[in-house]
Amino acid sequence: MNYLVIKCGGSIFDSLPNSFFEDIVKLSKSNKWNPVIVHGGGPLINTLLEKFDITSDFVDGLRVTTPEMLDLVEMVLSGSVNKKVVRQIIKAQGNALGLSGVDGGLFNARLKDKRLGLVGEIISVNSGIIETLCMQGYIPVISPLAIDTNGQHYNINGDIAAAAMAKSLRAKLCLISDIPGIIVEKNNEKMILNKVTKTEVQSLLDDGTIYGGMIPKVTAALDGLMHQVSEVVILNGNQEHCLLDFCQGKNIGTKLLLDEEVHHV
Repeated sequence: MNYLVIKCGGSIFDSLPNSFFEDIVKLSKSNKWNPVIVHGGGPLINTLLEKFDITSDFVDGLRVTTPEMLDLVEMVLSGSVNKKVVRQIIKAQGNALGLSGVDGGLFNARLKDKRLGLVGEIISVNSGIIETLCMQGYIPVISPLAIDTNGQHYNINGDIAAAAMAKSLRAKLCLISDIPGIIVEKNNEKMILNKVTKTEVQSLLDDGTIYGGMIPKVTAALDGLMHQVSEVVILNGNQEHCLLDFCQGKNIGTKLLLDEEVHHV
């Protein structure tokens, strides 16, 4: 059985078709794939922070997280969003179990950068928990939080958490968004990059084509490829059966490659 880590951004949850979750269940029951879902929750976090009149700042696409903000982030991610995804999987006749990166020390972390506040850098993943759940027929649904050995918990960017999980499981990684991949402008026309290398990504970062929330997405993806993640793709979750098409080898979305992989593709 192959592991397939599926990262769903919070911006796309409300628009995902029922077939998206039905396809995850189909993959789980295919005896070929073990789907593992890691989710975000940015828009809902933004809404709640606004209600509490808390200003949210970002550095390179990562949310600066203060102690008062962290409790709200955890409530949204591990409470509202996590259980919403679990309900969708159950509705699609699947067997889902929700947990956060804090549970069982799933994501062990340390402080990433003082400028970011309580944002963590994952240093180890207790993937045995996920392997056990998958063996028992569950689809794990993970909220991106982490903990250190002193019990301090941290906010983790969802793309970074998904890449860490994919590295630990040596899985394929699908980054689900509301866009069909990395979009560039050429001759005054927008086009989707079908494939992009590490060097090309760096060039797109340097010229500002890749910005905001796409920065941690592509950097996490490339880090995964350098650490035994077998394949990374950015897919539009609103495209019917995108996961099934990807798993069947169809050429959709934007596939990220290391430079040395190009001549093999």
